[in-house]
Amino acid sequence: MRRALELAVTALGRTSPNPVVGCVLLDPEGATVAEGFHRGAGHPHAEAEALAAAGDHARGTTAVVTLEPCAHQGRTGPCADALLRAGVARVVYAVPDPTPGAAGGARRLRDAGVEVVAGVLREEAERANELWLTSVRTGRPYVTWKFGGTLDGRSAAPDGTSRWITGPAAREDAHRLRASHDAVLVGSGTLREDDPHLGLRHGVPGRPPLRVVLDRTGGIRPDARVLDDAAPTLVVVGRAAPGPELPGGHEVLALPEADGRLDIGELLAELYGRGLRSVLLEGGARLAGEFAARGLLDRVVAYVAPVLLGSTGRAVLDGFGAGTLSEAVRLRLDEVERLGDDVRLVLRRPLPGAKGPR
Repeated sequence: MRRALELAVTALGRTSPNPVVGCVLLDPEGATVAEGFHRGAGHPHAEAEALAAAGDHARGTTAVVTLEPCAHQGRTGPCADALLRAGVARVVYAVPDPTPGAAGGARRLRDAGVEVVAGVLREEAERANELWLTSVRTGRPYVTWKFGGTLDGRSAAPDGTSRWITGPAAREDAHRLRASHDAVLVGSGTLREDDPHLGLRHGVPGRPPLRVVLDRTGGIRPDARVLDDAAPTLVVVGRAAPGPELPGGHEVLALPEADGRLDIGELLAELYGRGLRSVLLEGGARLAGEFAARGLLDRVVAYVAPVLLGSTGRAVLDGFGAGTLSEAVRLRLDEVERLGDDVRLVLRRPLPGAKGPR
């Protein structure tokens, strides 16, 4: 199963609106016959890819899969049926499929006489597929807030200088994190002050995510770096704002406003409807504060530098404040890694909707 998980995560950031899935076929002695993983929407599912690689040798094997084989007809046929046609004798999977249309593959296999084992390495498999699982269980994209800051929680000096608080190893890692998400999101303040590009650099491979810019008044400059041709960009404006003229390949989305701010709940619903299952929030402090206040942060990835700027520096989080300790947003610290002189902290909320195997 761990090998199937390794295969699955190689496609992170490329499979939406589908999950990442890996599959290993084993012969009766436990030797690997074939492997497969889902490479993206429209491509064969992991089971189908492994079965195609195995050919006639698939008969009598055990299929080890990170997600319950599907039972529905989508762009490709039901994986449960493909396993039955190939003569697979046993299926072991980690996580039940939570989508109503696709679930039921385990039952179909059992009804046909195939031995089915559920829940193997479920916790690890849930974590490997956390972006997709959270998204389909909540009906909105999984939200990761990424920031680089000082030891005392500052993202920039009082004069706005911030390059570079963190070192090159942290910045390269942040681009790998960006590549694993479907969209990267910044607010208008970051757009004006930093003119970010939001593409992939440092030699990081992968498909650049959709660049999403919240620009309520529609004041984005036509020469903004985010409007180049490195990746598509979605400029989100208020419904009362004039639609900015954008170069080809980019799009304007008008959303309702409340108290002078765009409705981020509507934004997430729109992105989910477009098949995006994960969003990386990169700035700024007030936008991150709004997500925190509304309980919309699923994971925080913090790159902390051994630097002190003091109380006059710009805070990494703004517009959110707990009046008492019981109102604080609490996260679980799951990962700590040193990157050069910096430290990466990964903190999460519990995954929603987890249940026992079925």
